[in-house]
Amino acid sequence: MNIKIGLTRLFRGKTDNTLVQLFRYTFVGGIAFLVDFGSLYFLTEFAGLHYLLSAMIAFLFGLATNYILSILWVFSKRKVRSVTIEFSIFAFIGVIGLGLNEFFMWFFTEQVGTHYLVSKILSAILVYLWNFGARKRILFT
Repeated sequence: MNIKIGLTRLFRGKTDNTLVQLFRYTFVGGIAFLVDFGSLYFLTEFAGLHYLLSAMIAFLFGLATNYILSILWVFSKRKVRSVTIEFSIFAFIGVIGLGLNEFFMWFFTEQVGTHYLVSKILSAILVYLWNFGARKRILFT
């Protein structure tokens, strides 16, 4: 019975527990990553865009997905009452994340010689840590 309650707590209801939020944010980040990664692949391979331009556009698709799912499921307490201001701060943190994403994509692809899709995975891990920490601390404590 305790396992069922624990699983319910992980997936349902509002929570202020940072570990539960991190667990949920990992799922949200995974979905946003799939949107980002899929868009990157499509825009680069099928639309013919340069991988860095594709990465920027795809990152923005992922950002929108992350915001919507984060406010609906991950974070229960919000510091900012205005959705416009909140999204602006969320997006600003994301823009910093985008800069980090672009840097890491470039670094791992051009300097290390890693395939751009592998570079994206490495970049996503690093940017994920930045995004959760900054958003939790600044917007959703």
